[in-house]
This record gives sequence, C-alpha cells and structure tokens, in this order.
Amino acid sequence: MEIAKLSLATLLMLTMAGCAVGPDYTAPNVDVGQAYENQEGWVRAQPGAVELRSDWWVLFDDPVLNGLMQAVLVNNQTIAQFEAQYRQAQALLRESQAQFFPSVNADAGFTRSGSGSEGVSQQYRLAGSVSWEPDLWGRIRRTVEAESAQLQASEAELAATRLSVQSTLAQTYFRLRSYDAELRLYEQTVDAYRRSLQTNQNRLDAGVAAQLDVESARVQLNNALTQQQALRRQRAQLENAMAVLIGKPPSQFALPSEPVSVAVPDIPAGLPSALLQRRPDIASAERQVAAANAQIGVAQSAWFPNLILSAEGGYRSGQWAQWLSAPFSFWSLGPALAMTIFDGGARQARVEQAQAGYEAQVAAYRQTVLTALREVEDYLVDLNSLEREQQSQQRALTAARESLRLTLNQYNAGLIDYLSVVQVETTALTAERASLSLSADRLIAAVQLIAALGGGWQQPMPAEVRE
Repeated sequence: MEIAKLSLATLLMLTMAGCAVGPDYTAPNVDVGQAYENQEGWVRAQPGAVELRSDWWVLFDDPVLNGLMQAVLVNNQTIAQFEAQYRQAQALLRESQAQFFPSVNADAGFTRSGSGSEGVSQQYRLAGSVSWEPDLWGRIRRTVEAESAQLQASEAELAATRLSVQSTLAQTYFRLRSYDAELRLYEQTVDAYRRSLQTNQNRLDAGVAAQLDVESARVQLNNALTQQQALRRQRAQLENAMAVLIGKPPSQFALPSEPVSVAVPDIPAGLPSALLQRRPDIASAERQVAAANAQIGVAQSAWFPNLILSAEGGYRSGQWAQWLSAPFSFWSLGPALAMTIFDGGARQARVEQAQAGYEAQVAAYRQTVLTALREVEDYLVDLNSLEREQQSQQRALTAARESLRLTLNQYNAGLIDYLSVVQVETTALTAERASLSLSADRLIAAVQLIAALGGGWQQPMPAEVRE
C-alpha cells in the first residue's frame, strides 16, 4: 500500500513537470532595411548564384590560394583553440542533460573500532543508493536550454574564427602578390636607372653632359634601391604572417614570387536580412540572447522547493558470512523536500541579475547586426569607388608613360637636361605603383565584403533539446 501511494505521488509530480518557470524565448526584433544603399549599380550576380559558397576563395581562381586555405583549416592554432572550446561546450551540454536521469551510487567499507571497556568490534558494509530530482519547475530544462544555446553560439564562434582567419590569409596573400608585382617593376626600374647613370657618366666623360646630370641619375638610382629594399622587408613580414596563419614557423615557409593575374569576382550581396543567417557572429550573438533568456528561468526556479526521491539498500554485519542473511540487510525509501525560506533577497537579486544579463545580450545582438550592416555598406562603397579609381588611375598611367616617352626623346635630342627626365620618371613610377596598389586594394575589398556577408556560412537549424 505504501509503495502504491508513493508511486501515485511520483506520477502526480511527473505530471506537474510539464511547466517550466521563466519566459519562453523569442528572437529580438531588429530593423535591417530592405536593401543595401550602395549595392545598386555594381553588383552583377551570375544566374543562379544567389548565395555565396562556403569555399568562397575559389571565386578568385588562384590555385596557390586554394592550397593555402586548405592548410589554414588544418593547422591554424586559433581555429584549433575554438574547436576545443566547441567540444567543451558539447561536454557541458551533455553534463546538463545528465541531470534528467537518476544518480546510482554504490559503496563498500570496513570499520574497526573499540573502547577500553567493550573491546574491539568490526563491521562490514555493502550498500547501493538511487536518487533522482524530478524537474518540477523546469530548472533542469532551462539549464539544458541555456547550454544548448551556448553550444550553438560556440559553433557560430568557431565559424566566425575560421572566416576571420581565412579572410586575413586571403588579404595577406593578395597584398604580398602586390608587393611581388612592385618588386618586378623595381627590378626593371633599377636596371633602367643603372643604364641611365652609366649613360650620363659616359656623356660627362665625353664632355657633352654636366656633373649635375650624373648626380641626379645617382640619386634616382639609390632612391629606387631604397624603395626596393623596403618592399622586400614588407614582403618578408607578410610571408612570416602567412606562415603563422597556416601553423608553421616562419623559417619553414616560403612563398615563391610569381606573376598572378586575379580578377575581382562578382559577389552576390543578397538582402540585408540574409545577414542574420549568413554572419556567424550575428548567429552567435543571437544564441547568447537565448542562453541569457533561459538563465532567467533557472534563477526563478530557486523560489520553488526541490524534491529529491531516494532509495538505499544493502547489507552490514560484523562477519563476512552474515552479509547475505536477511536479518543483516537494510533499506530506506522516501522523498525529501527542501525549500529556502529566507535568504536576505539573494534569490531576487539573482533573478534581476539574469534579467539584466538578458537585456545586455539583446543590446549586444542588435549592435552586432548594426555593425555587420555598416561593414557591408562600407565594403560596397570601397569596391564601387576603387573600381572608378582604378579606371582613372589607368588613364593617368597611360598619360604618364606617354609623357615619359616624349621627355626621353627630348633629352636624347639635347633639348632638356636629365633633371627633367628624373622628374617625369618619378611621376611615371608613382603611377605604376599606384595602379598595382589599387588592383590589390580591390581584391582585398572583395575579400572583406565576402567576410562581411558571412563567407557563405549558413546558420544551422537549432538543435533539439533532449528532455
């Protein structure tokens, strides 16, 4: 009869377990607009290319970059760190889910005691116990809900880290290739300046040129050598940065210089609302809001009593042979109800703390969305402007080359001194470098836009919480 009553009471308690204190989660509202202000006029998405690819770097059609991207995914230590944190979040979720199940324990022991008048006694003990806390008020469910959201946030943080590292690698690679092109330009320029210095020296020796022409040529050559060495230093530093990104010591990594012709790809920007699914940092911030919301329920559950159902049984005796005899067995069965009556306002403070934490996460989420929108708009402006800048710079470069050709003809005809040639050559060299730099800037801006759009990452479906 007693067992039947206990079973009925347990059944009633389990029926009550359908409720969970605390607010149910709804995603915060945020206005993202209907379109990007700076998108119209330049984005030319290919038919069917409505979304970015997860391996977005293949859009640049560079085999060397493709190989570096594979290496960075395997060996980058920052990615490895966030992968470990993701596995840690998985373990925390499994730990919180384990609270749904009973806890089974066993113990065995031997004690020996004595007193002056009664002598020495000994006792053997073997026992097992089962305890279970029904989730009457949803504390465990809210805890699992919070840990599940934290796991999804960790997954998004891992994706954001991968995207950030990949973006950094691509930007570093394109800047390094730009330096390679400038170094090839300087190799040709230095050779030309050496020939000019020798020509002016020969003309001076022949009495048809002034010492000023020779010194002007020498200054020009040494300035070019200085700039060439600065480019080599900057390239070496970028190569070292790439080595660290792919998880290698700089001494064990070298990227040979080679001509690279990469076009800026068409990038489907999509709609602003797509950022909510394609930006992993936004997804992580939203999951942090969900976790903070669940923590409110965890804090509110402290106002209600805890019920623990427990059972224990075993054998104890002073002799081994008596262990399995019925008179020496023992058992206990019964519920325990515990509730805090007065805590000086600690529970209310924890609830208010959880509510404030939720509001802080909502604000952080909305700020993350606004920042993402600004980044996309900025890089759309960059690409649009840099394309026009490159077009005008190409016209300036064509004019500079023609001006240099005419100036050299005048110098060879003896109509002007070499100082005039130096000035025009300096202008032409500056135009050449500016053109190369703008080409790299456009590629880097394309990479930045792709990263700002989420890099083809898609937010996974929310994981089901096993209750």
